[in-house]
Amino acid sequence: MATQRETAESSTIAHTAAGALRGTGEAGVHVWRGVPYAEQPVGPRRFLAPAPLTPWSGVRDAVDHGPLPPQGRSFVGGGRDDPKVRDEACLTVTVWSPDPHGSLPVMVWIPGGAFVYGAGQLQLYNGSRLAANGDVVVVNVTYRLGVFGGLDLGDLGDGFDDNLCLRDQLAALEWVREDIAAFGGDPDRVTVFGESAGATSVLALLASPAARGLFTRAIAQSPALPLIADRETRARRAHQLLDLLGVGVDDVKSLPQRQLRRAAGTLQAESAAVSPTLAYGLTHGVDLLPRHPIEAARAGAVLKVPLIVGTNSHEASMFAWGKPPMLPTTSSGVDSYFARRAPDAKPRVLAAYPAYPRRSALVAIGADTMFGAPTWAFADAYSAHAQTYVYRFDHTTWTLRALGLGATHGSEIVHVQHSYSSYLGRKIHPLGRRVQPAVGRRMQRTWLDFANGRLGIPEGGEWPVYDAAERRTRVIRSTRDDTVADPDRVRRQAWDGLY
Repeated sequence: MATQRETAESSTIAHTAAGALRGTGEAGVHVWRGVPYAEQPVGPRRFLAPAPLTPWSGVRDAVDHGPLPPQGRSFVGGGRDDPKVRDEACLTVTVWSPDPHGSLPVMVWIPGGAFVYGAGQLQLYNGSRLAANGDVVVVNVTYRLGVFGGLDLGDLGDGFDDNLCLRDQLAALEWVREDIAAFGGDPDRVTVFGESAGATSVLALLASPAARGLFTRAIAQSPALPLIADRETRARRAHQLLDLLGVGVDDVKSLPQRQLRRAAGTLQAESAAVSPTLAYGLTHGVDLLPRHPIEAARAGAVLKVPLIVGTNSHEASMFAWGKPPMLPTTSSGVDSYFARRAPDAKPRVLAAYPAYPRRSALVAIGADTMFGAPTWAFADAYSAHAQTYVYRFDHTTWTLRALGLGATHGSEIVHVQHSYSSYLGRKIHPLGRRVQPAVGRRMQRTWLDFANGRLGIPEGGEWPVYDAAERRTRVIRSTRDDTVADPDRVRRQAWDGLY
């Protein structure tokens, strides 16, 4: 008869289609790290769509994290427990499961970072608490970023595929469909969720024919839809990169990483000076993503699955510190933005911000440019075709309040993940490791209820389905949540027609 230790050790071995993987334990659940979901995009595979895995024999250890995608330093991954190794061979997932022999709902996390920073291995996104508290299998995806994934070179011809970020995410979701049962997950109950660029990707997946059948629910936290550009814009950027590199198309694949990243960084800075549509991002007008998600939703050309989507009340406050040119958070930035985009709309929009040009109004304009207005437009359109739940996250901590940030971009993540012990979690909510705040308990439970197929009934009452007539929105506050009809009506109306 097997001993208890032998049973525990054998339960960490998952038998996937490509081969067996040995995991370990973390916070009371099983975890597998550095799990490849596609062939690594190195050598001849650089700038190409991910290819299926080559099977292996024996049992491969899945105890240590795979490398992060090449990227600069960021405060999101600045903790001592965050992985430090960076490499182009980065196509891996991390899997947490409370029961490898079960058939549990699955939550697939797509991290954000403007398609420049981030990775599924960061402690801010640790899925162990979600898995343990919700009896779900959590899968964190790491995908290519920056010049190797976020910069679309598809128009350069053979040897370059478009939308590599999105293609990597689709490959990971295909791996989930094929292999998640080996970790105790149910491939027919998959919720894809993400924040910022990850949420932008979620909405793009809803508009991509290639994603059909890969997930059954979706959650988009603070999507930044201006990061999705048309093919012509992306093609122009690709050829500008060639000019900056001073080489021909045939030479690009073999260039050193540093040279490619430096030229792409210059291109990103130039794009930031003229548009919220940065050089890094996704591309519509191609087979993988035929239409921009807002236009796809208006046409009904989307996957009609239940969706939670929302934004934070002070999305741009953190960005405003650095006065980034792509977000109009200064008076000159506002003038420049409307001169380029919609000169006639400027008086109407500014009238919705009576405090202009004070900082509070400038932060709100920047937030609505990148996050609020396009999200309102998408929710209105998508809700005509599928169950949609809209929220606004208003909770702020004393630390964020002291810094004048409020409910800034990304501050809800620690409450969904309960990652209060992460580097950023300790900064945002210093006491969260000892006493989980009520807003975190409510928010995580709602996300888990949604993934389990329940509509989600957080404390304080039922969360009603959103529609474009009443626009009932869940306002998430520190001590309770409230349902408010069209809470940002004046600002929403001012932006109507611009997205």
